[in-house]
Amino acid sequence: MRHSMTGFAAATGAFQDWSWTWDLRSVNGRGLELRLRVPEWIEGLETALRPALQSAIARGNVTLNCRVLRSTEAVEGQINPAALERVLDQVAEIENAAMARGVSIVAPSATDILSQRGVLETRAAETADTAPLRAALLDGLPALLDGFNAMRAAEGNALAAVLMGQVDRIAALTAEARGLCDARQAQMAAALRDQLAKVMDNTEGADPDRVAQELALIAVKSDITEEIDRLTAHVEAARALLAEEGPVGRKLDFLTQEFMREANTLCAKSQHAPLTRVGLELKTTIDQLREQVQNVE
Repeated sequence: MRHSMTGFAAATGAFQDWSWTWDLRSVNGRGLELRLRVPEWIEGLETALRPALQSAIARGNVTLNCRVLRSTEAVEGQINPAALERVLDQVAEIENAAMARGVSIVAPSATDILSQRGVLETRAAETADTAPLRAALLDGLPALLDGFNAMRAAEGNALAAVLMGQVDRIAALTAEARGLCDARQAQMAAALRDQLAKVMDNTEGADPDRVAQELALIAVKSDITEEIDRLTAHVEAARALLAEEGPVGRKLDFLTQEFMREANTLCAKSQHAPLTRVGLELKTTIDQLREQVQNVE
């Protein structure tokens, strides 16, 4: 069924002395926008991730985070010669000053000296080739994408039920508007007779063809048959789109604009209180539909 553009998935993995965490999330967007926050030192990782994401996701603002850590066993220490010389000089200076005053002090141990700031520098052991790590990371990507799209599909199924309910409501209101046409026709006939009387009172010396054109224009402007027919056709088109596979969000968004155009014209032509009420409810329902459609992939 439909995919929502809202989704989230997380995963963890490990390879040798490396471990990592993935998190993938998305919100709605006009197209597909990818934001990748991955370690730059893993050569070729981002380049490989982009096409994989683009093949699995059609629309949405998508953010992928990947944090890679190395175990403490893989961290090695290295003595900083300059810092060691500085500390040893300071120790010798302290011992000389103590001897000059006849003060006996205990000589510091090697552990004491190593604990001084800057003497022992820790750094992660360098990895000459990151290709095996990159391959291990990419091996776990399909499972992450499956979980992500499973959540988007579940959200999409729930959203599809809401959308279908709103389309059904539009169909019911359109049918109600069509049913009001007979009652409105009597009212509009009376109004047309009044307008005709006004026209006839001012037609002395007027061109009969011109008078006929004006009367025909009045009748056309008050007719709502075309609007109701188009609303009915849009309902069928919306149902067909909701039954399709694949991304249909853009088409549905365009269709809601067409729905609203017909509802606006219906209200403008109404001149009938019950029909105006139906038209306003139509506009409200269409607006609710439009808001929900923004989340469809």
